Amino acid sequence: MTAFGKNKEDPLKYVNNIPAENPHIQIKNKEICIDNCENKPCTYYCPGRVCSWSDEEQAIQVDHTRCIECGSCPWGCPYDNIYWEFPPGGYGVHYEI
Repeated sequence: MTAFGKNKEDPLKYVNNIPAENPHIQIKNKEICIDNCENKPCTYYCPGRVCSWSDEEQAIQVDHTRCIECGSCPWGCPYDNIYWEFPPGGYGVHYEI
């Protein structure tokens, strides 16, 4: 089974996806991660493993494509140094209750 219709036309060609100006997850101050945070709990607190430590850049790297939008990112940072919000425009994961 494929995602294409009977005429083999790609349905995504009708989708107008406008990227957000800013990412929905951001590290507020990279210096806090470098200077203050010893264990980097954001790298293991998130179930999607969105944040990872880069030895090369000496900074937390954020992979937005791994986000499952559970909202745990800010709670895992002991310095309240992660900004998180739902993606604008209705994009992202949609959970049903």
